[in-house]
Amino acid sequence: MTVRDDPAERPQASAAEPDRDADLRASLQACGVSYERARPGAYLVRLTGEHKLVTTAWLVLGQHSLLVEAFFVRRPAENAESLYRFLLARNARMYGVAFALDSVGDVYLVGRLPLTAVRPAEIDRLLGCVLSYADESFDQALELGFASAIRREWRWRRARGESTVHLHAFARFADPQR
Repeated sequence: MTVRDDPAERPQASAAEPDRDADLRASLQACGVSYERARPGAYLVRLTGEHKLVTTAWLVLGQHSLLVEAFFVRRPAENAESLYRFLLARNARMYGVAFALDSVGDVYLVGRLPLTAVRPAEIDRLLGCVLSYADESFDQALELGFASAIRREWRWRRARGESTVHLHAFARFADPQR
């Protein structure tokens, strides 16, 4: 999924309407997150986690709603059905965003909120959800969809005397000595 620059979706503020772009920028500043303004009404936000170290989310103002879209993982190399089932089960307990697939099977967190939700408390809640869902689901998603690659990486690093510290979360199934 990619955010497209569709002029029809760009916010058009009139004198009677609030300036949603200014509201969104102020909300992001109030949240204290790192962001870039790609164009009026479109922001790329960088969220730092513990398991998924960085989650990058687009916030894009449309004519009627705010789109949030964050890449989660690429198309699983194996066990796709189990990974997708795990993520669909998670969707039932989530707020503001849900796991979704693009045309090649890559996984994103995607949501839409009404423009009235563009205020600091709601943007903070939305970004907190994106970060929490991505971070909490990341290790299990990698185990389900990429276990063979993780095992290969473990063996490759060990054979060359390199650190496996970044693979520590997967030691229970990747380390043959356990």
